[in-house]
Amino acid sequence: MLISIFQDWKSNKKNIKARIVLIGFRIAHLAVYHKALFILLVPHLIFYRIFVEWFLGVELPYKTKVGKGLKIYHGQALVINDGTIIGSNCTLRNSTTIGNKINIDGSTSKSPKIGNNVDIGCNVSIIGPLIIGDNVIIGAGSVVVKDVPPDSIVVGNPARVIKQTK
Repeated sequence: MLISIFQDWKSNKKNIKARIVLIGFRIAHLAVYHKALFILLVPHLIFYRIFVEWFLGVELPYKTKVGKGLKIYHGQALVINDGTIIGSNCTLRNSTTIGNKINIDGSTSKSPKIGNNVDIGCNVSIIGPLIIGDNVIIGAGSVVVKDVPPDSIVVGNPARVIKQTK
């Protein structure tokens, strides 16, 4: 169990803030697996929410599914919906929003699914029930509202593929 708590440690060398956020997240995420763990972790969940969200400015809910090796650069104003699924070895930068959208009828959509080895630039918005393939680079300031194929580079508002890397 300790190995899973430190699975992002090497990915965030020399980044104390990211290490604190991700260790707190991984401990809090343990509450998802068993009701008894949830009860034991309630004090940590409260601490995590107050410290990480309010003081550090990173909204990474403990219910979010995140693969190993997540990197967070300049983790300020980072907002991720708890229904989001993020693959392994992904990179998130500041002022990024990943979440669902409100439909015309008032219902909410599902959240994005992000593949492995995805590099997300700063000020990116990824909104809606979309799939981002593996090995994708999303340029700074992009607004992603449609699926992104694997092995591609996307930029713009709305985001469009400018290059296929394979």
